[in-house]
Amino acid sequence: MSLRILITNDDGVDAPGLAIMADIARGLSDDVWIVAPDGNQSGAGHRLSFGHELTINRRDSKTFTIINGSPADCVVAGMTHLLGSKLADIVLSGVNAGQNLGDIVNCSGTAAGAREGAMQGAIGIAMSQGIDYEVSRDVDWSNARTHGLAAAQAIIAAAQGRGHYYNVNFPFCNPAATKGIAVVPLQRFSRSPFRYFPSVNAGKFFVAIPETPQPLDRGADFERLRRDGYVTVTPLMLQQTDLDLVERLNGTLTL
Repeated sequence: MSLRILITNDDGVDAPGLAIMADIARGLSDDVWIVAPDGNQSGAGHRLSFGHELTINRRDSKTFTIINGSPADCVVAGMTHLLGSKLADIVLSGVNAGQNLGDIVNCSGTAAGAREGAMQGAIGIAMSQGIDYEVSRDVDWSNARTHGLAAAQAIIAAAQGRGHYYNVNFPFCNPAATKGIAVVPLQRFSRSPFRYFPSVNAGKFFVAIPETPQPLDRGADFERLRRDGYVTVTPLMLQQTDLDLVERLNGTLTL
């Protein structure tokens, strides 16, 4: 039986990374569906549009956009309505323009698409193409194009159960120089990387990441991607409870 694949992203349905993800998906299956935001939803995290009516636009028999919808909205609409009774086996989110590393995954709409996919019972995989921001903000998609299918195949073959989703980042080196896949933890920063950043317009400001908090763990995703040139894969758990701490604190907290 052919795998059914649902694709979403947070850069919008017309983003070049989504077209790359569609090519990756079609290397896995001929049953590929796209449900994506109509525009950019970067930084939306796992926002769900409770209490707000949303509109579905149909582009073709298997491609839909959600007007003002988040990636999580798109996966919900796909998995509980648009795909009918045969749900997606795999939800692919991306390919994002720019890396999603460390604590940044907590606000990433790309990661949230994969997370909601896993919560809906699929294998959820988020993919992002790294950018060397010290050189340019332009995206070289060649690493995602070259290694995306193999990375997806490797994760799908290794996935066990539905308690995890997977965050994948492609380095910005030449694809021929990519060293392979490194399965790594995400970088926990010493503090949040998000900061107030003043605008040139009086009274306005941005929320931005002006610099990466230091120090960085040499074995975590940031350094393995940027310094070593690996495709990084980070398995993330849906169960966020610290079960060891539950056991330790049980019976010790009283009113």
